[in-house]
Order: sequence, then structure tokens, then C-alpha cells
Amino acid sequence: MLAQNYGKMFIMNKFLIFLIVIFTILFIWGFFIEPNLLVVTKIKAKNLGVNKIVFVSDFHISKFERYRLRKIVRLINKQNPDVVLSGGDFIKGHDGKQTLSIEKQAEELKNIKAPVITVLGNHDGWYDKYRVKKVLEENGIIVLLNSNTKFKNLYIAGVDDFQTGIPDISQALENTSRPRILLTHNPDIYYDVKETVDLVLAGHVHGGQVKIPFWGAVTVPSIYGTKFAEGFITDGKNKMFITKGLGTSILPVRFLSVPEIVVIENVENF
Repeated sequence: MLAQNYGKMFIMNKFLIFLIVIFTILFIWGFFIEPNLLVVTKIKAKNLGVNKIVFVSDFHISKFERYRLRKIVRLINKQNPDVVLSGGDFIKGHDGKQTLSIEKQAEELKNIKAPVITVLGNHDGWYDKYRVKKVLEENGIIVLLNSNTKFKNLYIAGVDDFQTGIPDISQALENTSRPRILLTHNPDIYYDVKETVDLVLAGHVHGGQVKIPFWGAVTVPSIYGTKFAEGFITDGKNKMFITKGLGTSILPVRFLSVPEIVVIENVENF
């Protein structure tokens, strides 16, 4: 009987050790490894007027992550894009205490070897939307707030953030024609886009940031829930692509939602 009890305790202890090891591995992966990974996701679009676009969003660069921003810039340049589009959220946190200053971020972003056009995100708005805009523009980055610009034959329109501003889609698209891309930080404006655009690009949701195998994202900061976690949305008037983004918010963790830059390649059939 005593031997049996010892045997059960031995098995239970081994199982407990196994769980501790697994939890430790997952913790290290989620908090220290995956958030620092960076992959290239390639998608295709039709008749955009340019050969290659890089789309990035949700940088969320902390005070000690200038190295990560440099890594992002290097990988963007490696793609040799015609133009770089951004969904914003350069700022980490709400009050600026955690973030690498926008001035220092701009010093790195101006090393991108292609024109950069961006909208701003909710964290940029909570921090200081107009300071972020001013600094970026002083460093050659075009910031769209319910406005548009033209690159070659492509119009790029961008709306204000859904949470911290007032997105005006009609104003953003004013005096544009196709081909045209609509940039939005938050994907939740998707069904409000009544005009025809060639592609809507969005960020904000980080792919849910944490996914459970065979289940999907634990939670997604969208009024449409996990439907708007990532990838293509095609059930509205237009086609939208939602990126998983580059950084983290609230908790510095990612699991099965690897940070990405998106390369959009122009093709004939899409």
C-alpha cells in the first residue's frame, strides 16, 4: 500500500514538473520570443498602379525598443517597395511614459527608402495626435487625417481614428478616383465605406495578439469580434485586409500571432 502511494506521488510529481516546464516554455515564447519575431506576409491586389506596396501598423515602440524599430525599417527596405503605407499607432501606452519618443522614432523611420504615408491610431490620439502628426511630417512622412494624396496613378486616402477622432470617409475620398486605397487604423469602419475603393487596409486588432490552437483569438478589440481579427474581409462592398501588426498592447505578449509586415503585390487577376 505504501509503495502504491509513493508510486502515485511520483507520477503526480512528474506530471506537475511537466506542467511547470510547459508553462515556462510557453511564457518565455509568448513574452520574450514571439513579440520579437517579424515575418513578411504577401498578398495580391489588382490594378493599383504600383508594383509593390508595404503595409505596416501598430508599431507600439517602447523606450527600450529602438532596436526593434530599426529591424522593422531594415525589413521594409529589403522588400524594395514603391511606397510604404501605415495604419499608425507608433506610441506605446496611453500617456507617453512607456514609449520611445516620436522624435526618436521619426529619426529611424526617415531611413525608409520609399515614400511613407500613414494614418494615426488610438494610442497616437490618446498621447498627442497633433504632436505625432507634426513630427512625422517634419521628417517627410505624409499623415492623412480625413484627407488623401496621390502616388503615381494611385490615390491613397486616410481617415481619422475611430476611437479618438471623427473618421469622415467622404471627406477622405473627396476628389479621388480609382485606383484608390483607403487607410484606416481601426477596421470597424468597413461597412460604412459606401464608395468603391480598390482596397481597404486596417490594423489595430493585432490578430487578437493571443490565439488558442484550434480555437482562434481569445479576444479582439472590434465591435465585430474575432471576425475582424486578421486577414481579408470580403462580405461588404469592398475588400479589406487587416494586418496583425508589429507590436503589443496592454500585455507585452503574442502567441500564434507573429508580428508582420505586409507586402502587397500588383497582379492582373485578384
